[in-house]
Amino acid sequence: MQRLPLFPLGTVLVPGLLLPLRVFEPRYRALMSDLLERPEDQRVFGVVAIRAGHEVGAGGAQSLHEVGTTAVLREVTDEADGTIGVLTSGAVRFRLHALDDTPTPYLTGLVTPLEDLDGDDADVAGLARSVGLRYSDYRMRQGASPSDLPSSPRVLSYLVAAGMTLDVSDRQRLLEVPDTARRLVAELGLLARERVIIDTTRSLPREGGWAPPTPN
Repeated sequence: MQRLPLFPLGTVLVPGLLLPLRVFEPRYRALMSDLLERPEDQRVFGVVAIRAGHEVGAGGAQSLHEVGTTAVLREVTDEADGTIGVLTSGAVRFRLHALDDTPTPYLTGLVTPLEDLDGDDADVAGLARSVGLRYSDYRMRQGASPSDLPSSPRVLSYLVAAGMTLDVSDRQRLLEVPDTARRLVAELGLLARERVIIDTTRSLPREGGWAPPTPN
């Protein structure tokens, strides 16, 4: 078990995803300052989705999900408005066992890394092909241009988890799936659900809800 600085957010970070942040609260400014004092390969903190509460303001995050993702600090920029612009990339999933009571301006968790496994399904590559086809169709229905998908089933599973327009609970469930095969199976179900919704309502998904139906 290891100690890891935590940055609770109202969103889910998945491995491989770039996540820009704008930091203005004193406690997270202190976190960035502490990280910058470390060697580059140790500038890591944990992003964990808020289960109850808020990112900022009175009360803050009152309850956190148990599975998060480490964020590697890539760039830090002082902005003209006094905030700090931060670019991070998701790296390794972890399980949050408890909050550490060591006094720091920011939250620190006691965590263990979670291994990324392929799973028991012998045809993970076949699952990945099916997910890739449905995800490409989903993107096309959103009006996005076709793009090449990764050949790695694991990387694809995380790309789809990040790229679909999902609420926090759906994306968190995908993050918590223990292996690639089961994550791909779950994504097939979500992609089928989204296709039915798009076809029956003629609306497009967006973060936090659905866009109004498109005109005839």
